[in-house]
Amino acid sequence: MPRLRHLLTLSLGAALLHLPSVQAEELPAAIKQIEAKGAKIVGQFDAPDGLRGYAAQYQNRGMALYLTPDGKHVLLGNLYDEKGNDLSSEPLQKLVYAPMSKEVWGKMEASNWIADGSKDAPRVVYLFSDPNCPYCNMFWEQARPWVKAGKVQLRHIMVGIIREDSPGKSAALLAAKDPQKALQDHESAGKGSSLKPLKDVPPAVQAKLAANMQLMDDLELQATPAIFYMDDKGELQQQQGAPAPEKLVKILGPK
Repeated sequence: MPRLRHLLTLSLGAALLHLPSVQAEELPAAIKQIEAKGAKIVGQFDAPDGLRGYAAQYQNRGMALYLTPDGKHVLLGNLYDEKGNDLSSEPLQKLVYAPMSKEVWGKMEASNWIADGSKDAPRVVYLFSDPNCPYCNMFWEQARPWVKAGKVQLRHIMVGIIREDSPGKSAALLAAKDPQKALQDHESAGKGSSLKPLKDVPPAVQAKLAANMQLMDDLELQATPAIFYMDDKGELQQQQGAPAPEKLVKILGPK
């Protein structure tokens, strides 16, 4: 399933995920045994032939459980019908991946980002960005037609991981009187940027940078840019690195 599973392969970080367990009714003993092994039961769904479906989260991945009619056995995995349709995909998307997507998107929305583009743009794209990252700059350039047309607002979650002076440069951007203009000047200059790392970082700015770094660590992201966007179905997707030209429309929408 494309949707969020390729993102979860990177692992979304248990610290971010707080999906409620299903406790409205007593769980069957066989399902409790799966729960005892570390799975979080987050919902029930319809299943054929007397089976009872349970959606679970385990190690940041969705997992479909099927309780047999006798209530004593549990089948684990995706269930397919005679036409090859995956009957587990939709329930897992609704009960597991959609709440996880909402949680992650909310964390990014609450992070310390610098806006690039109109606040009224209909599409928002987040990216973890390092001032010394050439691929971040490449994506910034790629996105210019959409940003200038008012169709997309990029939100740069500034981090510092590439060089020794990266944290200081990110701090300088976050501490600028006009962070949006400072980012614009830095990115538009490319390799000729005159951005200087901030030597004495105010505690408030350091806290913002530390929070961004913690979020990146929670998401277990290893490189920049890490780009997050909502696809046409309203489902969270992720792109690692500057995207190929043919993928820009998926991320940024039609020109």
